[in-house]
Amino acid sequence: MRASSKFLLILCLSMTILQFGAFAREFKGGTVKGVIRTADGQPARFVSISIDNAGWGDISNDSGEYSIKNIRPGHWTIRIAAVGLQELKREIDIRENQTLEIDFTINETAVELQEVIVRARTNSSTDNASSLIAKMPLKNLENPQVYNSVGADLMTQQAVTNYDDAMRNVPGISKTWSSTGRAGDGASYFALRGLDAQPFLVNGLPGLTSGDLDPADVAEIIVLKGPSAALYGGSMLSYGGMINTITKQPYFEYGGEAGYQFGSFGLNRVTADINLPLSKTQKIALRVNTALHSENSFQDAGFKKSFFIAPALTYEVNDRLTFKVLMEVLEENRAVPPVFFNSDRLSPLPFKNLEELNLNRDLSFTSNDLTIKNPKFNVQAQMLYRLSDKWTSQTVVSGSSIKADGIYTYIWDDVPGDNLFSQYFHNELTTTTTLDVQQNFNGDFMIGPIRNRLLLGLDIYHRNVIDNGSAWAWGRNVTPQGEFNYVDPFTGKEAPELALTKAGIDNLLSASPASLTNITNNSYSAYASDVINLTPRLSAMLSLRADYNDSKGERSIKDDDFHQWAFSPKLGLVYQPILHRLSLFVNYMNGFINVAPIQVANPDGSNARAKSFKPEHANQWEAGFKAQLIDDKLQATVSYYDIHVSDRVVSDPTNVNNQIQGGKVGSKGLEIDLSTQLTPGLSLIAGYAHNETKVLAGNSEDFYSEPGRSPGGQGPSDMGNFWANYTIKSGGLKNFGLGLGANVAGSYKVIDNSVTGVFTLPGYQLFNASVFYDHPKYRLSINLNNFTNEEYYIGYWSVNPQPGRSFVASLAFKF
Repeated sequence: MRASSKFLLILCLSMTILQFGAFAREFKGGTVKGVIRTADGQPARFVSISIDNAGWGDISNDSGEYSIKNIRPGHWTIRIAAVGLQELKREIDIRENQTLEIDFTINETAVELQEVIVRARTNSSTDNASSLIAKMPLKNLENPQVYNSVGADLMTQQAVTNYDDAMRNVPGISKTWSSTGRAGDGASYFALRGLDAQPFLVNGLPGLTSGDLDPADVAEIIVLKGPSAALYGGSMLSYGGMINTITKQPYFEYGGEAGYQFGSFGLNRVTADINLPLSKTQKIALRVNTALHSENSFQDAGFKKSFFIAPALTYEVNDRLTFKVLMEVLEENRAVPPVFFNSDRLSPLPFKNLEELNLNRDLSFTSNDLTIKNPKFNVQAQMLYRLSDKWTSQTVVSGSSIKADGIYTYIWDDVPGDNLFSQYFHNELTTTTTLDVQQNFNGDFMIGPIRNRLLLGLDIYHRNVIDNGSAWAWGRNVTPQGEFNYVDPFTGKEAPELALTKAGIDNLLSASPASLTNITNNSYSAYASDVINLTPRLSAMLSLRADYNDSKGERSIKDDDFHQWAFSPKLGLVYQPILHRLSLFVNYMNGFINVAPIQVANPDGSNARAKSFKPEHANQWEAGFKAQLIDDKLQATVSYYDIHVSDRVVSDPTNVNNQIQGGKVGSKGLEIDLSTQLTPGLSLIAGYAHNETKVLAGNSEDFYSEPGRSPGGQGPSDMGNFWANYTIKSGGLKNFGLGLGANVAGSYKVIDNSVTGVFTLPGYQLFNASVFYDHPKYRLSINLNNFTNEEYYIGYWSVNPQPGRSFVASLAFKF
């Protein structure tokens, strides 16, 4: 019996055993309800109240009322606690069928409470962000999966003007490739736990991009760690984790913010965030976020101009039914510097390091006339319906359309050893559309003395890619120092001089045939996840996804269709030795990617045919602890993980025309994440990550799968991040503040092969600082990034220079 089959059998038996006996004793739990008021006698809205040692709780409504049902008989502690509020506790004893009415009065006035609520909604995460991680309401200490969060408030402190920079606050992730705008892989690439990741989720749903993402509508970025196919499927990269963007949600008060930022490299950015209640009698609200962005490159050419707008509408019909609609529109036009690939991946490297390569980091090897457009349209609509006190329904429809339209170029070492690198050009013209429909049911109920939080879901995903782009064409040779010639590296003949203009590249590509491909994929999934509280301190998460992938492939080719099943289990155990303060966890998680058929042939080239493959799978074991101490002012997560990716398709060592399955990659490491706000006005975050990623099995003669070597794109092995922000709370300097941060990374093998040799990018230390004045009505700030002007590089089998010292000045008005 295969390991996966054994696991499924154990999983089913475990669920049966855990539930058995729960029926032995049926009872009706007790209820606690009441009203929460402010110090001046007004209803306290949106205040969280919970039962210690159990995790039951509620949020007060517009009248300040709350109700907590199905409380197991016994002695309990009721707790009211939130950032910005003084904690309140009350001891109770409750019996079966008993209803207790307990009212609370918090120390804050209605005005003070409103300031806390509005600031939280405007600058921090959305109310349902935690629900989007496990697709059910589950607190961090209850969740056996590790995740990190970057909120809008932190992004404001750091004057983040592009999405990628927010990732410097997350341990275990590093950027390896800036957005190229190309079709298929045009979004930024990150190494997450040593494996590929891209920001492909919006509010837990597919939200593709082929260019940059704008941070104007970001309430929170959640980076989920580890293979996550059990809840999110195999249509997105997920072996090391997933990047989930949570958008800003409307609220039912008037408010907003308008801002302007300018800085180095011609940065000019105008933003607006406007929230409008649309009815005096009904709970309808509209929130619009928009940004106009213009920026040049730090190199001799390159720019970005974009316009972004994201309207969101919420309509709470009643206390049971809510509708939400979100739309994102991005128009982006850029001149993108090419990726510099310094190896042909076959021959010994003539350059082993940056000093020997001597790349002029100020050169872009392009011009501002070679542009690419990446328009994006994303829409999400959902209906939330409370079926009963125990069950809720979520129906979601999500659609995306992205386009790559324009010139892209890259540099490649065709003839090693001559210090000349070929520059290739391509006309991108590809449109990708997706449609996703999900139906989720969430239950929170008791079976005997055991609490169950159950998710049942169905997911239908459709993707269509139409590519009318040109073929690739060689245009010229360049040296790392910026010299160039037009000698064809294959024929040795002099080619016509190439002008780096749109007309020049169009003329070069005029003889290249368009690809004219049309590829369609569909997946149909069902999934379930149950969090079972075996005791108040011990809980288990059991999850399983069944995915049927039906690929129609290229419409003009009949034999490239394929269909297959994939199963993705997930298991987690959480034990809280100190309830609501400290949890120990262990998890097993799985991810998969469906592999399309590949054209293969016999060694002599005969018998050409399409060959099908099983899905690739990644399996992770992880253990660690999470802590929320000192009245939740100190949060910490420490974990150790071990990921094995199996069934990778690699070249056949006995047949150059064949591909076989059986490649393996291993990734293991340690992550530490800390955040604290021990004193008023002072907040700190810090993180450290160590990772080792190696090819475990493959083809010793293949550049991409040589056992014992780094596979490429894994990022630095050691990384650290830190940010401190202090706001003066009283005196003549009240509202003034300072911020200071650092990002440190070790060396990184971008090429690691016994034939080509090793090319290592050096480590780096980046230091950032800010000074600001944060008044309740406006904010002024100046941020200085990489203020030591460190020269540093990233890469994915490549060498990509990064910006030096830069500043951003920000002005924002709040209303």
